[in-house]
Amino acid sequence: MDAITYRLDQFEGPLDLLLTLIQKNKVSITDIPISLICDQYVEYIAEAQRLDMDVAAEFIVMASELMLIKSKMLLPREEDDEDDPRATLTDALLRYQQAKEAAAKLSPLYAYYSGRMVKDTDEISVDKTYVHDQEVTALCTAVRRIIAYNNALERAATTTFTPMISKPIIPVEIKIVSILRTIEARGIATLEDLIIDEVTLPDLIASFLGVLELVKIRKLLVEDDGEGGDNALLSSSTRFILNTDDSTLGESEYDISELTSQH
Repeated sequence: MDAITYRLDQFEGPLDLLLTLIQKNKVSITDIPISLICDQYVEYIAEAQRLDMDVAAEFIVMASELMLIKSKMLLPREEDDEDDPRATLTDALLRYQQAKEAAAKLSPLYAYYSGRMVKDTDEISVDKTYVHDQEVTALCTAVRRIIAYNNALERAATTTFTPMISKPIIPVEIKIVSILRTIEARGIATLEDLIIDEVTLPDLIASFLGVLELVKIRKLLVEDDGEGGDNALLSSSTRFILNTDDSTLGESEYDISELTSQH
């Protein structure tokens, strides 16, 4: 047998020492060689006492228990006697081994969670500002009303703006050419003469913008009424004449020279 090198303070109790001896001898807990384990255990206790170590009473009690079990094992037993004197010790050692394995698993968890504090559950008061219970059918009705309202807005927007957008866009350049042809043919023409043939509002607006553009660049001149007043577009009877001096023309956003050549 190997010399005992254990210190008493390394063991938490007699079961811990017994489990260590069983593991050292590589024997099964359920089939303990009680004579061998008892001798080693007693030798350990004797060595501890020889070194003047304080041996706890529980270690001495366990030594007496082992001797009792050893003596029972040496006595002859009847063949039908199924009681094993080691059964109580085996059960205690198995439970202790399970406890040690559980402690090994729980120890890191304790180190991780032991510093935490548990917060009590908050008591949330009931909101009494709106106490009317809402039914699912009422909520569904409200959602349908919102959807119907949004659809009505989309239809109204489409109905209002689609006709305006669908109207044909009349280029002002075309109306400028028509105005120049009319004024050149007549020599003098009133505002009414220049826009009288327009049958639609877009045509009328384009023609009026064309007149304003030609007046702005001085391609059309307002005929002097002879009364010394300001010559301005005051009515539909205001008369215009064509300015043939291109050197006096102002700048325009349209290419008047090209338009003039077209007409």
